[in-house]
Amino acid sequence: MVAEKQPFFYVSLFYYYCIPLKYHHMSDQTQPNNQLNIEISEEVAEGTYANLAIITHSHAEFVIDFVNVMPGTPKSKVKNRIVLTPFHAKRFMKAMVDNVKKFEAANGTIQDMESVEIPFNFGGPTGMA
Repeated sequence: MVAEKQPFFYVSLFYYYCIPLKYHHMSDQTQPNNQLNIEISEEVAEGTYANLAIITHSHAEFVIDFVNVMPGTPKSKVKNRIVLTPFHAKRFMKAMVDNVKKFEAANGTIQDMESVEIPFNFGGPTGMA
């Protein structure tokens, strides 16, 4: 299966600068010198949905666990875990802030979670004592 050529995208990476980025099929060997080529498998390209991130840290690393909490389900599992150095965690934070600002400039303000009430049962049955 040959992947069709994707256009170039400018993205903020952990290094917090914009570079030309091109996803390509592993058989595509052409690459200008100023590009970072990133290969992505079909499985990874599908992505994983998460509606909860749990962030912990030690003196040496930050750990971000991504969880999909489903309504009415009493138990959820971590779907993905990312481990970052403190340096890269800070770069990731800056890249996220930059991208949220760009998103809001194009699409309007994202409603902040502080103004949204989240029920503790996530729509599932209410416990009785």
